Amino acid sequence: MKPPSTIMNLTLFDLDNTLISTDSDYEWGQFLIARGLVDGADYEARNNAFFDAYKAGTLDIHDYLQFALEPLARHPRAELDAWHRDFMDAIIRPAIPAAARRLVRQHLDAGDLCCCVTATNSFVTAPIAHEFGIPHLIAAEAEEIDGRFTGKPIGIPSFQEGKILRVESWLAQMGKDLGGFARSTFYSDSRNDLPLLERVTEPVAVDPDDTLKGIAAERGWRIISLRS
Repeated sequence: MKPPSTIMNLTLFDLDNTLISTDSDYEWGQFLIARGLVDGADYEARNNAFFDAYKAGTLDIHDYLQFALEPLARHPRAELDAWHRDFMDAIIRPAIPAAARRLVRQHLDAGDLCCCVTATNSFVTAPIAHEFGIPHLIAAEAEEIDGRFTGKPIGIPSFQEGKILRVESWLAQMGKDLGGFARSTFYSDSRNDLPLLERVTEPVAVDPDDTLKGIAAERGWRIISLRS
């Protein structure tokens, strides 16, 4: 007879404007513009419009993923990976607060099951999750054939209610579920993450947008800053 599995607490982290003090999806688009890899004026206008819709809680995630993933299909993976290393050095590492690194390390050291749950695609976010030492990542997925991106999204986007579906599917693969943890925590800055925040036992608003800040205060959720 096998001994019962160790009961762990579950800790989920949003990424953009939560663990990092910028939006990696938006910044990757700006990085492509700066490198001359996309049509600057048109791409920036559309990037800004999608970002505004995200902040307003009105983003069509399917339209956005088509926009964000299309440039990946134009270049070999090795070239994209080299650019991403430059992106990490120039944009992402300077946007990681020391307090965010400490927070993640605290939960890892406590033995929590830790996962980064983000709507940004995994090409952009996997190296960032690795930078934090977070062992699991749930992100929007890009189709890849023979080592090259097609520019098309696949699967359920990890956005709004989709984050719940993706987390539940991930946990089910390990024989676990959201209700099976003594404590489940989700850190996020965004109104878009309300569905998942409402499902965990400890929702935490991190440098929240105005909508989330108001809801968190009204419901007595913890509100913290990783930037001060």
